[in-house]
Parts: sequence; structure tokens; C-alpha cells
Amino acid sequence: MKTLHVSLKVADLGASVDFYSALFASPPSVRKPDYAKWMLDDPRVNLSLIARGDEPGFDHLGIQAETPQELSELRQRISRAGGEVDDEGQTVCCYHSSDKTWVTDGQGVGWEAFYTSGQSETFAAGSSDGCCGPQCCDEDGEAARHATPEVAAEVAPKVAPAACCA
Repeated sequence: MKTLHVSLKVADLGASVDFYSALFASPPSVRKPDYAKWMLDDPRVNLSLIARGDEPGFDHLGIQAETPQELSELRQRISRAGGEVDDEGQTVCCYHSSDKTWVTDGQGVGWEAFYTSGQSETFAAGSSDGCCGPQCCDEDGEAARHATPEVAAEVAPKVAPAACCA
């Protein structure tokens, strides 16, 4: 069974954690200074909150596979659906080790299909902070999203675009 993934950018993580903990009658399953995640069965959803200096609001949608075989099926669906595809492969993103593919629909909505194989102490691949997949990068291939301007300015020169930005 697959799980819908919703990622929101928030201005006040503590207040947002309080709100969603009350709404879902459950604390987050993962809590970091700049991140919180709920893996819920009712409703079945993976909701993550990211507080890293961006404007609050919608970030991206995703479908989390429970097995590598489900991810393969999702990748076949993505290839049939069309849109701009980036097969990111194995990476670290949002404190988890994952295999993922990104697709952007015709309206510019980003979707990720991913299988998570473990947890990580760092937010993103190739650095201790900064980038998290192609949706985090600006047109120059540097870390742009999920990081405060200060972090992005420090991290981007140290992170090779191939490790961070497609």
C-alpha cells in the first residue's frame, strides 16, 4: 500500500507541530529543530513540515512506496504520465535515506515518488544542511530551497550540483 506525502513550509514550527499534533491526536514520529513528520494510518498520510527560512505554504506532493517494487511501479506510471522527470536515485533528504524520482506536472506542481530505507542525521545529501532534491535548486544549480539565505550561501559552494541539484 502506498502513502500520500504532503510537505508544507511553515514559519513557526512549534506552533505548527502543536496544531497538527492536536488535529491528528498524535505527536510527530520525527522531530528535528527545523523539521517534523507524521506517519499516520488514519488518515494514511506522510505529512512533513519544514522550517528552513522559506515562505510558508505548499512545498510538494509525493507518493511513498512501501517496497522497492512499488517504487518501480510508480516510476513506470511517471514515465507514462509525462512531465519533466528527474530520476534522483539514492539520496539523503529530510533526515531519511531514500531512492526517489521527481516529476513536475504541466502546472508546475512537483511530485516525488520514493522508497525510504532508513534515517539520517543530516537533512540532505552531500552536506550537513541545505539542498534536498531538484526542487531545492535554483536555475544555476545551487541550493536554493529548504535553507535560510545564510545556510544556502554557505552550503551551495561546497556541494557539487550532481550531489544536490539536477
